[in-house]
Formats: sequence, structure tokens, C-alpha cells
Amino acid sequence: MPERTPPRDAAVLFDLDGTFADTAPDMAAALQTLLAIHGRPALPFDRVRPHASHGARGILKVGFGLEPEDPDYEPRRLEYLDIYAAALVVDTAPFPGIPELVATLESRGIPWGIVTNKPTYLTEPLMERIGFLERAACLVCGDTAARPKPHPDPMFHACDRLRVDPARCWYLGDAERDIRAGLAAGMGTLAALFGYLGPDDDPAGWGAHGMIEHPLDVLDWLPERVG
Repeated sequence: MPERTPPRDAAVLFDLDGTFADTAPDMAAALQTLLAIHGRPALPFDRVRPHASHGARGILKVGFGLEPEDPDYEPRRLEYLDIYAAALVVDTAPFPGIPELVATLESRGIPWGIVTNKPTYLTEPLMERIGFLERAACLVCGDTAARPKPHPDPMFHACDRLRVDPARCWYLGDAERDIRAGLAAGMGTLAALFGYLGPDDDPAGWGAHGMIEHPLDVLDWLPERVG
């Protein structure tokens, strides 16, 4: 695990699905609808949840066993996204502790933002409906930069928008690609253990600077401000 680095307080950036917001209930509901359309039985939520962090690709893998190279993948992906977009925020909500963390960052004058592989047309309305779109200092989506995570392009894009040095930023995510992207950009990285981790995930082996059990644990990694 990397050593703790000098104070990073320029910005805090979050992955969206499985880190900032609990989107799995609505993503799983869209999958159940798609399964029913194609005459397949419903899947237990606990089986679907770990795949939500991987977007439509993860959902279609657990639901239909499809990979992007399969001929049925793209039409099924578009079908799934249409269903999901129509019921984007029914049970989706920020993870417990996120509103308090955001409020604390704002009170300290530390900007925060989202860096996600979710496409813009889904991310913006989702953030608006849960009440955080206007508060985020930046919103970098899967179609914003030239290459999505695990490439560091989105991380650099976020820092350019915020006009901050990546070395003074923290990135919080619940998937290995999140940590890889943050490390490649020279950021501090924190693995969100409350996110969508599956039985085969090994966050201790991702190389993150730290692992947190609750969003408010992020504050332990920020320099204390007095007054």
C-alpha cells in the first residue's frame, strides 16, 4: 500500500455508482424488466448488486452472460439503457454519510466533484434528482474525456476544470479501475469498502493509499482545519 502522502486538500473526487450514490436498486430493477421481456427468471438482488459498479457491461454479464464482443451485446445494451433511463431515480440515493461529507467539504472550502464512467445523459439527470448537480464543482462522465477509467484521462480532465494539481486531490472509488486511474494521475486514492464489492474483489491488493468503511472516514485523510 502506498505511504500516506503530504496533506491533500485541493479537491475530493468521487466515483458515482457504488461510491457517491447507491444506484444498484434502480439498475437491478431495469435488469429484472429486461429479463422478463426476454422470458428469463428474475435474479436475486444480492447477486446483481456487486455488478452495478461496472455499469451496463456488468449488468448484462450477470443477467445474460454477454460480453461486448458478443453479437447480441450492443442491441441488448441499448435496450437495457432505455429501460434504466426511464426509471433512473426511483430508489437511488446518496450513500449514508455522503450528504454530511459534502457539507463538511463545502464548509472547509474544498471543492468536490464526480468522475464516473456513466454517460453524461444519465449522470446529469441523476445528480440533479438527488440534489447535487449544482453543488458539484465538476462532473466528468464516461464520454467526457478521450478514454474512460482506468485511463487517467478523466482524472486529468477533472483537475483541469478545477484548476488544481492532481497531487493535491483525493479520489474515492469502489472498483479497481477507480484506484488505477487515480494512481496513474498521481492522486491520493481511497477504496470505498461500502460500495459494490464482489466476492472476487480484493481492495487490499489495489494499491490504494487507504480503505474506508464509511464516507465520513474520508475526513481522517484530510488535514484538520482550525477555525
